[in-house]
Amino acid sequence: MCDYSLEAYQSRPAAVGEKLTLGRFASGSMGFASGTVCDTAVCIPAESKLLLEGIGESTQKEHGIGAVEEAVLTRLAGGPYKDAVRFSNGAEVLLQRLNCGLSAVVMTYGAELAEPSHSAPTAARALELV
Repeated sequence: MCDYSLEAYQSRPAAVGEKLTLGRFASGSMGFASGTVCDTAVCIPAESKLLLEGIGESTQKEHGIGAVEEAVLTRLAGGPYKDAVRFSNGAEVLLQRLNCGLSAVVMTYGAELAEPSHSAPTAARALELV
């Protein structure tokens, strides 16, 4: 996911295992990039699991989390920004409210990829058809 505010930038999908940095693009919007230069938005699908490192002290105190936490990327309804993370304690925080420079490792790549494909018959079913 990349917020609509990042549509003006080149973008590419994230890869599992990739380490990204949360940064402020020239538009003022926060988003993930590879490295410290915010010229290409790296988009991560909803329900992807991330390992966040470098969470700021004020965010830690406000939401009862640590400096390093696992979180799930989610999309919130309403407001100008939608991309957020959900922590294991249920706290949801917009990317816009997290600190620049925070790093995220993509641990899993979205729930939609975990579902089995129904387009091809399984081997057992193929044998039944013979």
